[in-house]
Amino acid sequence: MTEHERTEHEPEHGHDRTDRADGAAHVSTGTPTETGDAVAAIPELVIISGMSGAGRSTAAKCLEDLGWFVVDNLPPALIPTMVELGARSQGNVARIAVVVDVRGRRFFDNLRESLADLDAKGVTRRVVFLESSDDALVRRFESVRRPHPLQGDGRIVDGIAAERDLLRELRGDADLVIDTSSLNVHELRAKMDAQFAGDEEPELRATVMSFGFKYGLPVDADLVVDCRFLPNPHWVPELRPFTGLNEEVSSYVFDQPGAKEFLNQYTELLQLVAAGYRREGKRYVTIAVGCTGGKHRSVAMSEKLAARLATEGIETVLVHRDMGRE
Repeated sequence: MTEHERTEHEPEHGHDRTDRADGAAHVSTGTPTETGDAVAAIPELVIISGMSGAGRSTAAKCLEDLGWFVVDNLPPALIPTMVELGARSQGNVARIAVVVDVRGRRFFDNLRESLADLDAKGVTRRVVFLESSDDALVRRFESVRRPHPLQGDGRIVDGIAAERDLLRELRGDADLVIDTSSLNVHELRAKMDAQFAGDEEPELRATVMSFGFKYGLPVDADLVVDCRFLPNPHWVPELRPFTGLNEEVSSYVFDQPGAKEFLNQYTELLQLVAAGYRREGKRYVTIAVGCTGGKHRSVAMSEKLAARLATEGIETVLVHRDMGRE
């Protein structure tokens, strides 16, 4: 593979979904329970979903490499049964990842029922959603000369539109959304590693991403910060060649009226938001910090903001999406 390969080189195709199985095994609560002489510990559960061609298989393989028990194309109605089987494994299956998609048209009915069942029984679960732009998805399907699973007699874009509509609600409820439009396989694996490779899960993980508004908003952003109220170092000839990583550029940005005050007050606001996310069980947040080109102001502000969040006990990943793009 070359470094420019995309995350999905062969869109997934698989089996039709089945209806919810009658008589599914009871799923125990999120705390260890006694079963005879053994202790049944509920495994961690991650559900991987998203757009066909956006990287579901790559994300699943990454978790498998990290030691997760991965099940692909599992009918959603069987997810509670899978969790129950993991609980009976005496700790041999401590982490389960399930890949689900919309190739079965009754997907949403079964998945919503299964998630409600798990929530009612106190099972902790997380949803990872793989997103990508229409242009990127079309290129990936055309490169492998395969139809989109939902396009029928129409075009690839028709299948993408139908799938995006079906997945809209799940995307809104996802704990982690990853936009793979401009990622290659290795970059997607790095993002998954950053979120799941640790031995212990932190209370909240944040991705702080600088970007340029002229290149478009990051589609996976939970919060967007606009730094264009600050003077642009681009118009200072001696600063123009450098980026916000340069100390002189950073000093210029934070010497401007309102810059330090904005950083301080926005950090306080994020503390309030982070507390709410924790209460709601949200473990991941992406904060997009933008300026015109994503080179000076947004980079400098992202660096300071990420450092502040780290001091607040929030594990933070820093990404400069558009730096060097001009």
